[in-house]
Amino acid sequence: MTEKVEMKGEKAAIEAVLAAWGDAIGAKRAVEAESYLTEDVVQYTLAPPLQYKGRDAEDLQQWFDTWDGPIGGDVRDTELIAGADVALWRGLVHMTGTKTDGVKVDLWFRQTVGLRKISGDWKIAHVHGSVPFAMDGSGLAELGLKP
Repeated sequence: MTEKVEMKGEKAAIEAVLAAWGDAIGAKRAVEAESYLTEDVVQYTLAPPLQYKGRDAEDLQQWFDTWDGPIGGDVRDTELIAGADVALWRGLVHMTGTKTDGVKVDLWFRQTVGLRKISGDWKIAHVHGSVPFAMDGSGLAELGLKP
C-alpha cells in the first residue's frame, strides 16, 4: 500500500511540473519554461532542425515573439507512467493562437515527454512533438487532423 501512495505522490509531482511548464509556454515565459528542463535535454520539436540539444531560452523567446498574445493549448488522451526516477508522459496537444503576421494557429499534434528525477526534483529530459504526414506520396504534413 505504501508503494502505491508514494507513486501517486510522484505522479502528482510530475503532473505539477508538466502543468507549470505548459503554463510558462502559454504565457511565453522562456526562462521559466526552460527551468523545467534538464541541462542536457533533447527535443524533437515541430520546427527544424531535426533535434535540439540543451536549453536555449533565447531561441525559445524568439519563437514566442512570433506570437501575438498568449499561446493557447489543451491536452487529451494522456497517459503518465512513472517509476522511481524515470517517467513517460504522452498525449495529444492542441495549440491555438495568432501569429504576429495574423495567421491563426489551430493545430493538434502528438507529444511524448520523458522525465528524470534529479536531486529530488522532476525535470523534463526529452520532448518529442510530431504531426502525421500524408502517405499519398506528397509528403505534406496533415495539419488539419483532430482527435
